[in-house]
Amino acid sequence: MNISKEQLAEMLRNERFPRSAKYDPQWVVKNEMGPNALWLTEWLCERMELKPGMRVLDMGCGRAMSSIFLTKEFGVQVWANDLWIPATDNWQRVCEADVENSVFPVHAEARSLPYASDFFDAILSLDSYHYYGTDDLYLKYFVRFVKPGGQIGIVVPGLMREFDGTLPEYLTQETPTGGRFWHPAECFSLHTVEWWRRLWAQTGLVEVETADTLPDGWTDWLQFEEAKLAAGTSRWDDEIPALRADKGQYLGFVRMGARREEKPEDESD
Repeated sequence: MNISKEQLAEMLRNERFPRSAKYDPQWVVKNEMGPNALWLTEWLCERMELKPGMRVLDMGCGRAMSSIFLTKEFGVQVWANDLWIPATDNWQRVCEADVENSVFPVHAEARSLPYASDFFDAILSLDSYHYYGTDDLYLKYFVRFVKPGGQIGIVVPGLMREFDGTLPEYLTQETPTGGRFWHPAECFSLHTVEWWRRLWAQTGLVEVETADTLPDGWTDWLQFEEAKLAAGTSRWDDEIPALRADKGQYLGFVRMGARREEKPEDESD
């Protein structure tokens, strides 16, 4: 670490997320895989009803920080599912956090999930769902794993409004190391909250209860990226200049919350 734990904690001080502030800031930046997973989880859970003992799928959990947070804060059982991080690696983090009786790491691809239909009380996904969930047919597959009436919630990086014509130059220009924020193979999966609401609502599979954006979410995103840079854990140099130039015109976070419909036509098999 390039700065002290106390300095890092000060850089990550954010009154919006009091639950997240209880966690070791060095642990948070060491295990990050994108925007602050604890902040996004805390924001999502403001609109979800999680109770002790519930079975929860944390889809695309990365290094399982969100899974550990969920069980510690809400007493739920969590299946920590990720493709990029081996389950054994996440199991070590789970054991170090002393939650091995309630967090269960799984290594599985989003379209080949090993769970029984109707198994989960709730499904969450933080900074992951946009990689696979933009497929028009994916929700039909995904929703089968939560009970009828069960909750589905996601937070994804998204657009605050659609682009008018060409992309802003600050999103596509190269940084000194050759990076750039806007990678077409990934960033065209970023959409507005209206786009996400329409995608889910048109299926008839869920009742959308929440569809909104994090107010000035770009400032939280920038705050975390600057803290990572100061701590020496940042892996890219493209997000900070893009966020500073954008100032929330386009970039931010989208939150979606819904319940699986209980109608007979909801069959997904």
